[in-house]
Amino acid sequence: MKYILERSRYLTLVGIPALLTASLTAFAWGAIKTVTTTLLVIRSLGADSSITVELIEIIDIFLIATTILIFAASLYELFIDKLDLPEWMLAHNLYELKNKLSSMIVLVMAVKFLQKLIDIKDGTELLQRGVAVAVVSAALIAFGYFGKKD
Repeated sequence: MKYILERSRYLTLVGIPALLTASLTAFAWGAIKTVTTTLLVIRSLGADSSITVELIEIIDIFLIATTILIFAASLYELFIDKLDLPEWMLAHNLYELKNKLSSMIVLVMAVKFLQKLIDIKDGTELLQRGVAVAVVSAALIAFGYFGKKD
C-alpha cells in the first residue's frame, strides 16, 4: 500500500500536460486576439468604441494563460521534481498554489468588471455586479490573509 501511495503522486502527470496545453492554447488565443484588435485599430483609425474593451479582453486572456502556466509548473514542482524557474512563478505548497489562484481570480474579475463598466448603462445592475465582485474579492483576499500557515 505504501508503494502505491508513494507512486500515486505521478497521477499529476495527467494534469500537467493538460494544463500546459490549455496554457499554450490561451496564449495562442491571446496572440490571435491581439492581431484582430490591432487590425481593428488600424481599420477604424482608433475611432471604434469597442477598442478599449478588446484591449482589456487581451489582458484578461494573457492573465488566464499565465495562471494556467503557473499552475502546471507548480504542480510539477510540488509532486514530481524541482524546476529552475523564478520564485514568483512557483508555489511551494498547496496553500501557496491556492493563494496564487485566488489572486489571479481577483484580477480577472476586476478586468471583467471593467468590461461591464463600459457596457452596462443601468446603474442598479452595475452596482449589483460591483458589490458581487467586491464580496468575492474580499473573501478571496481574506482567505489569503487569514488562511496563512506559519
